Parts: sequence; structure tokens; C-alpha cells
Amino acid sequence: MRISPLVTAVLVAAVIYVFVFQRDLIINLGKTDAITDEVSTSQVPTPQITDTPSVSVVVLASRAQNVDSAVNVRGETRAARQVSLRAETSGSVISKPLRKGSFVTTGQPMCEIDPGTRGASLAETKARLAESRARVPEAEARVIEAQARLAEALINDRAAEKLSQGGFASEARVASATAAAQTARAGVAAAKSGLQSTVAGIQSAEAAVASAEKEISRLVIHSSFDGILESDTAELGSLLQPGGLCATVIQLDTIKLVGFVPEIAINHVQMGALASARLINGLNVHGEVTFISRSADKSTRTFQVEVTVPNADLKISDGQTADIKITAQGSLAHLLPGSSLTLNDAGTLGVRVLAAENIVQFMPVTLIRDTMQGVWVSGLPPQSNVIVVGQEFVTDGVHVTPTFTEAAQ
Repeated sequence: MRISPLVTAVLVAAVIYVFVFQRDLIINLGKTDAITDEVSTSQVPTPQITDTPSVSVVVLASRAQNVDSAVNVRGETRAARQVSLRAETSGSVISKPLRKGSFVTTGQPMCEIDPGTRGASLAETKARLAESRARVPEAEARVIEAQARLAEALINDRAAEKLSQGGFASEARVASATAAAQTARAGVAAAKSGLQSTVAGIQSAEAAVASAEKEISRLVIHSSFDGILESDTAELGSLLQPGGLCATVIQLDTIKLVGFVPEIAINHVQMGALASARLINGLNVHGEVTFISRSADKSTRTFQVEVTVPNADLKISDGQTADIKITAQGSLAHLLPGSSLTLNDAGTLGVRVLAAENIVQFMPVTLIRDTMQGVWVSGLPPQSNVIVVGQEFVTDGVHVTPTFTEAAQ
């Protein structure tokens, strides 16, 4: 058996052990040798390096542009008005039905209910009213008669009292005259009470007549506005009870676009702002904001916004999906590569810009919009030199060597 392969293997294993497991010892020995060499050459003067090499970065000379900060929301179309016409009284329908899809006008009869005995009740209440009014002259005459008797009784009472004082009338006569005056006063009060009762009877009869007329007016159900029948009117012969549905009418001209704006963007939406929308069928429409909710939805934290759109040709139906774009006041912003954004030690979003004498400075920004060309940010001066390459390798106050580039068109 040859011993040389075995010796070779042992030597190789020893070398590997030294370089792997005794690496720190070898490094320390190297440092000791370097220190020894430095001590030995300390008497030799070496050149002093005073300039620290600066970091090379790529800088974009950016100018602010006016950006349209439109608010995009997804919503749906809704009828401007919708009403369910319901009966206020009971009875059988005696009018022919109108079919759904028909155009109706304001005040057009939708359903007519059988009047039954309501006409006779109205005539009876009117007769009672006339009778009550006829009693007024009689009641007034009784008041006048009672007042005349009271005046006569008062004269007789005063005369009897004067005669009694002169000794020409007995006390019985004076008492009788006083009693007659009191009776006359009671008669006046009774006459006035009768007159008030007659007036109250007139008012009661007038109320009964008004109630009967109102009941008759409820027999015909009219359309509240111009619109389209969304359902058939009640069928001929059907019985309607109070609250029973006669018909449903919707108004589509104009029509509303209803969307829900996130709370972060609601301040950009103003009353009267112009808006456009693209419907699911490809139709483009234009209108203006007519309503902004002041109360957020508790579950989604969004605010309802309504846009009114003309729809004279009725091409827009109720309930269509719409992508709504609401214009907002433009603002100055910079278009930068998305990779240029960074965070400082406090976690604030911003960019690093080139300040005076090629010194790096961090500036916070606000993200406005993310596009295919880059991100629009605000918060920078109108003209800024933004570091777009190498910003992650420098910090505030560091001197850099810039290479300028132009923005992509």
C-alpha cells in the first residue's frame, strides 16, 4: 500500500481547515504584518487626500404643469322623479286601464273609482249648511228682541227706585222691577248663545261639505307630473282600498347620475361643476353636479353625489351603469417617474432634490394621480431638480455629482 495519497489527503484537509475554521487568526496575522509594515515605513512621508469622492446621480429638471384633478367614480342612472299613485279611498275602478310605457301628462286621470252614495252625502251636507245659514236671521232677531226688553226693564227699574225714594212706590214694586231687569239680562244671554250655536252649526255644516267634496275628489287619481307609466294602471272592476296601488310613474327627462365619492376626494367636488359620463352601452352624456351629500355612508365612508343630465330623447333608462368624471379645479404638479419616490426616516413620502452647490435635500410630496407616463405629485417648487437615479444611496446634506436628463415627452 502506497502512503503518498494518504499523506496528500491529510495535507489538503489541513489546509482547508486552516482557511475555513482559522480564518480570523489568519486575518489578525495579516493585520499584525500590516501594522509592522506601517511602523517600519512611518518615517516615509505619504500624500494627504483632502477631497472625498462624491456620488454620481441622475437629475431630472422638472417644471410644474397645470393638471386637471378630475374625480372619477362609478355610479348608475336614476329617474329624476318616481311616484307610486295610490288610492285614498275605497271603491271599484270604473276607468279603463292605461298600459305601461304610455306617456302621461301632469293632471291626467290614471284611475277613477265608483262614487257610490258619495254624491247623495254631499247633497245632504249642503242642505244642512243651507238650513244652518237660514237660522242666522232668526237668532239675530232674538238677540235684538232680548236687548230691547232689557232696556225697557232697566228703565222701569230706575223709575221704581226713584219713586220708592220719594215714598210713591212700594218696596214690592221696586223688587218686581229689579227682577224683570234680571230676567231681561238672562234673555239677552240666551239669545246670544242661540246665535253662537247657529254660527257653530254653520261651521259644522261647512266642514261636512268640505269633507264630502274632498272624498269625491279622491275618486279620480291624477298623474303628479309628466312621465312614463312604469306599470299598468289598476284594472277595470278591481277593488281599491286606501293605500292600494293605482300606477307607478317615472320621469326620465331630466335624469340623474348617482355616484359615491371617497372622503379623500369629496373636497374636490363643487356644486355646479361640469361632469361627463360614459354609460355601459357606450353613450357619452354631459351634465352638472346638483347634489352633494353632507353625510357619509356609515359602511363605505363615501358621499353621494348627483349629476343632472338632459334626456329629452329618453335614450337613457333608469338603472344603467355609468362611469362618471367630475371636473375639479386644476393644480400645479410635477410628472415624475414612480421610482423617484422615496421615504425619509420618519416614513414621509417624498423625493430628493438637488439644492444649491449640488447638495441633496429631501422634500415631501403629495401623490395626485398615477398614470402610465409616471406619477403626478404636488408640493414641489414650480421648477425643481429631482434626483431620479441614485436617490436611495444619498441622504440630506450629501454632495453629489449630477447628470441631468430631460423628461420623456
